[in-house]
Amino acid sequence: MTHSVLGAGGTRLAVRTAGDPAAPPIVFVHGWAQSSRCWAAQFADPALAVAHHLIAVDLRGHGESDVPDSGYDESAVWAEDLAAVLAFAGVPAVLVGWSYGGLVITDYVRERGCADLAAIVLVGAITEIGKGHPGGRIGPAMAAALPGAFAEDPAVAIPAVASLTVGMTAEPVAGALAQSWLGDSLRVPPAVRKALFRRDVASADVLASITVPTTVVHGTADAVVDPAGAEFSAGKIPGATLRWFPRVGHAPFAERVDEFNGVLRQAAPAAEGRKG
Repeated sequence: MTHSVLGAGGTRLAVRTAGDPAAPPIVFVHGWAQSSRCWAAQFADPALAVAHHLIAVDLRGHGESDVPDSGYDESAVWAEDLAAVLAFAGVPAVLVGWSYGGLVITDYVRERGCADLAAIVLVGAITEIGKGHPGGRIGPAMAAALPGAFAEDPAVAIPAVASLTVGMTAEPVAGALAQSWLGDSLRVPPAVRKALFRRDVASADVLASITVPTTVVHGTADAVVDPAGAEFSAGKIPGATLRWFPRVGHAPFAERVDEFNGVLRQAAPAAEGRKG
């Protein structure tokens, strides 16, 4: 089912849902130039859908959401957008952030703290961005795709984004899935793809302020976000659990579905214990 909520500046954000609306919510936040569709394997898991209200947002400028001209480089805007989704979900909620989604979650904590959160799961995530910030170090697949992935010229952008898509997993995934990821990336306007990188954000103090159970999940063969980013965030967040996925790339939720969904089920009971 698809709904919409109003984020910062009245931006309409598309939200996909599954499961029991009265159950503890899990809110999924996708990565750079992707969409809520990336969580299809989690939405298809009967155990997750029975026990939880699954909610996945299309970030501003992505998927079915509005594409405003501004706000992509402002922590307060990302925080307000995510706050709108959490209000829709009902709190406390488990927040799951993949790749750039980890930075959006960090923006939320920076601006609003953890009072409305039950737990956090960071997946192949960055928590910082900009030169010299260890929590945002990119891998060779992303480095090779930039700056071509920002180009207005399709002859430049399409090969760059296609190369990145192939590099997201350590082993080839189903052709339909890879093409779905590619299509979602190219649907995001080039100006938005570029704007998301036009930031310089350090987050060590923000990570150190997190007070909810946090699990950091990262593939050891991630070529998009350097695994050092996982070590950085897990080292800063008090009590964080670091879960390595051996021989897995940037998308553990698609490459090792059963194992990843098991991690979510382990994280979610902490949320149930905090509810009410």
